[in-house]
Amino acid sequence: MAYSRGSSSNIIVGAAALFTHDAGPIGYTNTGAITDAQAATDLPAFTASETSYKDTLSDSVTGEGFTNVGYTSNGLELAFQPDFGEVAVDQLLDVARLFKQGMTVNLNTAFAESTLENLLVAIAGNDTDLTSASGVSQLRMSAGDIGDVPLERGLVAVGPGSGSSLEPKERIYVAYRALSIENVTVSAKRDEATMFEVSFRLLPNDNASYGKIVDRSLEA
Repeated sequence: MAYSRGSSSNIIVGAAALFTHDAGPIGYTNTGAITDAQAATDLPAFTASETSYKDTLSDSVTGEGFTNVGYTSNGLELAFQPDFGEVAVDQLLDVARLFKQGMTVNLNTAFAESTLENLLVAIAGNDTDLTSASGVSQLRMSAGDIGDVPLERGLVAVGPGSGSSLEPKERIYVAYRALSIENVTVSAKRDEATMFEVSFRLLPNDNASYGKIVDRSLEA
């Protein structure tokens, strides 16, 4: 194969649309077990090749159970942080071997639409904490109770993928189990928009899978 400098079609630029899975983790069962096969049953199937997965998740039928968080700021960041242990030996005066002893995966973004529904997701609140009646919405800021477990949600993000205008692609990020664990600030400032910066800690399912990233071809 002849030398090539590279391909500009493999450069990805652009933000992603973020959806939350309202029922909780993707692939959840009564026993708490989550496998890749079970997770697939909660995700809508791909439709026609000219239909973006954003539209599939937004459709009232195919996307039932998924909610679009709307505008985000500074895009989406998926961070993989492996933790390695070391085996040092006298003869090398250095490390002879590394072994993997831990893994952390985080998904970070900022919700630009400061709705109470988005704040509920950002602070990992229960759906019962948000009530709406007679045009009044109210979010109960609950401290929780003894025995409360962290609230998990499934996440799906759809953004641009590698490709050209003639052969477009989209990239789909799926997180089976996501926990909002960082501080969330609610502000009202004169010269800044109110946004909710949120960091989701991703947890693996019983198959040691955090989720998946899919590149999908679309019709031009």
